[in-house]
Amino acid sequence: MTDLSNARWRKSSQSGSGNNCVEVADNLPHIVAVRDSKDPHGPALLFSPGGWRAFVEGVRGGEFDGVS
Repeated sequence: MTDLSNARWRKSSQSGSGNNCVEVADNLPHIVAVRDSKDPHGPALLFSPGGWRAFVEGVRGGEFDGVS
């Protein structure tokens, strides 16, 4: 199990004032953690830094537009 106790969580500046967001912690060595802001003590998805970069680039490039 990965220790996330030192994670510094942040929300996207695009998330607005609501609480229906994901939070990302990218300050941990060798992983990027992602969690639901409504459930901060729930599970987190873990990505390698390269995997996270590829995901973000795909989002920015429209790769997931229209995906259900």
